[in-house]
Amino acid sequence: MSANVPTSPISSHNASLVLLGVHDLPALMAFERRANDDAWSEALLSAALIDDGYEVWGLWSGGGAELRAAAVLAYLPFDAELQSICVLPEERRHGLARELLGWIMRRAGERGAERLLLELRASNVAARRLYEGAGFGIDGQRRGYYRQDDGSNEDALLMSRALTE
Repeated sequence: MSANVPTSPISSHNASLVLLGVHDLPALMAFERRANDDAWSEALLSAALIDDGYEVWGLWSGGGAELRAAAVLAYLPFDAELQSICVLPEERRHGLARELLGWIMRRAGERGAERLLLELRASNVAARRLYEGAGFGIDGQRRGYYRQDDGSNEDALLMSRALTE
């Protein structure tokens, strides 16, 4: 488990939220394979872990033995982009994603981002509800953006939320 503890950890789920480093890559890869149907490659995660324009946050179990949730945040001029947020299947529907998203919004705002951007599969109703509940609005869509296993394509919804008033 990484030693980079944020100033406002998530504590209501007996878990510790930490900024992950390259030494966390093996645990992050194991998490990705379990939690994400469209898992990031080791090369992409490694690059995000060492790039100052990214932050990769992990929510560890209380004892630090297992990653329960993770998020990848990229910083752009004026904005931040939530590139991934994922929770282990057995941990879903317990509020972890909502709390992690809240942390990401606070963190991006502290770093000066004016908006938080994201995209999601049009069919991902649970994620859409999560984001709309957090004040995100739909800005548009990318037709046929995601490739399906059967060779068909699925639209991506583009969403954003202001972080400054």
